[in-house]
Amino acid sequence: MKEFLVQENEAGQRLDKLLLKILNKAPKSFIYKMLRKKNIVLNGKKAIGSEKLEIDDEIKLFLSDETINKFMGHDDTTDVELRKDFDLDIIYEDSHILVINKPLGLLSQKADKDDISMVEHVISYMLSNKLITKEQMISFKPSICNRLDRNTSGILIAGKSLLGLQEMAKLLKDRSLGKYYLTIVKGRILDKRTIEGYLNKDDSKNLVSISNSETPNSAYICTEYEPIKHSVIKNDNGIKGDYTLLKVKLITGRSHQIRGHLASIGHPIIGDYKYGEQKTNHYFKSNYGLSHQLLHSYSMEFSEIGGDLSYLSGKEFVAKPPEIFEDIKKDLFE
Repeated sequence: MKEFLVQENEAGQRLDKLLLKILNKAPKSFIYKMLRKKNIVLNGKKAIGSEKLEIDDEIKLFLSDETINKFMGHDDTTDVELRKDFDLDIIYEDSHILVINKPLGLLSQKADKDDISMVEHVISYMLSNKLITKEQMISFKPSICNRLDRNTSGILIAGKSLLGLQEMAKLLKDRSLGKYYLTIVKGRILDKRTIEGYLNKDDSKNLVSISNSETPNSAYICTEYEPIKHSVIKNDNGIKGDYTLLKVKLITGRSHQIRGHLASIGHPIIGDYKYGEQKTNHYFKSNYGLSHQLLHSYSMEFSEIGGDLSYLSGKEFVAKPPEIFEDIKKDLFE
């Protein structure tokens, strides 16, 4: 027999969902069979699995140790080793969320099994500071609420609690957050604009295309941008170019949306080798070592929100751009 008391990060979910996390190697049919036979009970009573759990609810598994050990397998997260080199640039933290300035070159979440992403850094931070235990990660895994491309820097929000993850997911879905980016693009932009279109993604090539009309499998996108500064530079080889420092607001949030949308109107981001202009990219790589898109998620604003995270209403979090961004911005615009 094994007994569990429902903790804060387990409350609010259905009993069957939690059981599938605890006995993560067991088939669903086994879970429901054990509930029917009262080999798994909730607060000493028969349960069907759809019950919403509350803190301190008692779950008892009247199963043999052999059966429990067989079905209580571990996934990659619960087996994670504490990374001694974890490094988080923390902008804000409370009991439910972490706001982080993600560096260049690091994935938000794993793409492959052996990847090290921001999730592993967050887990290591929480383990190191005794904010969670490996045992607690059987039923709850801290994770990232929003995603940035590997070579896009800036604000990421991590959920430290189940409530934090759930509430942030709602806010991101209903667009209660203002998400602002800084970027430098090719060409001179003089006016603030809102542009719309339809995005198609080729998953096999990890590449998007933008069209003005809806096509099969396309997704509607809307992007707002505002010029901050513009400049003209000329190097010794006579290469001349107009460049604009832009503040971009995501109205919708699709993969590669900013990069693809700006390129589609003739203003590609410098350093963007998927959607940019190669001559421009070569210039900045030769002179600054720039080998990635110069795109930084610098600000996130919370509107008036309700619910358990209402204390974040009206707050703005700002992430400092990386050094290479600041160096290029200074040379072009100051």
